[in-house]
Amino acid sequence: MKVLHVYRTYFPDLPGGLQEAIRQICLATRARGVEPRIFTLSPTPSPRSIDYPEGVVERSKSWAAPASCDLGGLDALRQFREWSAWADVLHFHFPWPFGDLLRMLGERSKPAVMTYHSDVVRQRALGALYAPLMRRMLDSMSAVVATSPAYARTSPVLTQLVSPERVRVIPLGIADYAGAVESAAPTGESDVLARLSLGDEPFFLALGVLRYYKGLHTLIEAAPSIPARLVIAGSGPEMEPLQQLAKERGVTNVQFAGQVSVAEKHGLLQRCRGLVLPSQLRSEAFGMVLVEAAMFGKPLVCCEIGTGTSYVNEHGVTGLVVRPEAPEELAAAVSTLLNDPSRARAMGAAARKRYERLFSDVALGDKYAALYEEVASERRAG
Repeated sequence: MKVLHVYRTYFPDLPGGLQEAIRQICLATRARGVEPRIFTLSPTPSPRSIDYPEGVVERSKSWAAPASCDLGGLDALRQFREWSAWADVLHFHFPWPFGDLLRMLGERSKPAVMTYHSDVVRQRALGALYAPLMRRMLDSMSAVVATSPAYARTSPVLTQLVSPERVRVIPLGIADYAGAVESAAPTGESDVLARLSLGDEPFFLALGVLRYYKGLHTLIEAAPSIPARLVIAGSGPEMEPLQQLAKERGVTNVQFAGQVSVAEKHGLLQRCRGLVLPSQLRSEAFGMVLVEAAMFGKPLVCCEIGTGTSYVNEHGVTGLVVRPEAPEELAAAVSTLLNDPSRARAMGAAARKRYERLFSDVALGDKYAALYEEVASERRAG
């Protein structure tokens, strides 16, 4: 079974949760006999092909990226058609309007599935212009996958524009690397802890690309009421505004670690008391960092925004869920995990068990491999 994944950006360009989600789907299905490839755009597509463990990445030139929508040219269409002919199934990752255009201009008879990662939230005016293309794209899919039951239930697009029999729920997942980190030499951990002067004191971690929907302004507003260090690890367009907000508020217990290496990320996840993801908008459709922290057996704090975040983090079991943009509630939740270590450990253990049951690479690979075979078989029968 040959599967071509289609999304606007991929490694080694700026990393993000969606790219990691694609990588994990490829790795998990490859272990089940699927041959994945990834078609993407890049501002600097040299080399054009990169062979990664999860599959070969085929890259074309990204000429512009208005509203985070990478746009290619005729070369992208040529490459897409070439690799579409190679594939048995096309796997699109939404949202990417240019990817929809490629589908409309390419071979539309090829069976295709879509993972619906997020509604179009911020670009509402552009979303209205995009709606006709989006409808045609959704109609051309054999199946549309929501990443959580909550998103399948609350997304206006999935509930109104996709017939119920074509909507599937397959949670995102990730291969278990926590054990390997624990048994490895603690170079990354010691380096980052020393660089941030963290020592043995408990701290809470916020991790990921610093974007407008991550709710980190709420964490900074809550920080004076939290008697612990808060480490924000990652880079992105909101870095300077967040640093300015912390300075204006006179916050002293928030530390910006900047972009961290993989080893440093693992070290922070291993040592933190818990992970905080205060995202306030539906653009945060799942929260892969929650899954990574659960893998390490860490308790979680997130906000109820009607997406997968409160599906990964079961309130009162694996952590605590609070209202978005409510600094007092966020501070109280974090302080609860700080002041009650036994409860924090119990929630962390429950998070680990939930990861193993729902968000492991085994569960992910089985479900997607079965879906590919289903849509390919239906097309052959048709």
